[in-house]
Amino acid sequence: MQSTPGRHIKQTDDLTARIAEMNAQRFSVLDRIAIWVNHQIGTFHFFLLLVCWTMLWLGWNIFAPAELRFDPFPAFVLWLFISNMIQLLFLPLLMVGQELEGKRAEMRAELDFEINRRAETEIHEVLARLEEQQREIKKLLTQK
Repeated sequence: MQSTPGRHIKQTDDLTARIAEMNAQRFSVLDRIAIWVNHQIGTFHFFLLLVCWTMLWLGWNIFAPAELRFDPFPAFVLWLFISNMIQLLFLPLLMVGQELEGKRAEMRAELDFEINRRAETEIHEVLARLEEQQREIKKLLTQK
């Protein structure tokens, strides 16, 4: 189980290079927009924004003076159209953002696995060396 110090340095350099490659991975402008939108849509603030917008829209078009209403009750055709457009536009955008986040998460998971595998190998090497030292100590103690 003897290992050379140079091997550990090379493995560390390889892993460092892979981490740098992951961090340097550049997303296009559209990819970054998709990720940003994905993060924003997934917040409670966005949910509250939609609830407030809906309540204001429907409240205005139910309770405002008849001459000021712009989306007649009870159909709310314009509100339904805008709501459906939001859904139709955000659904594919969410899927794209999740795909990009998934790729990044897979790369992180692979690096974590590699780090854990290397740590396990080094632990086994340390344990083997400790056992060897214990044998040497016992041998020295029995010689006295």
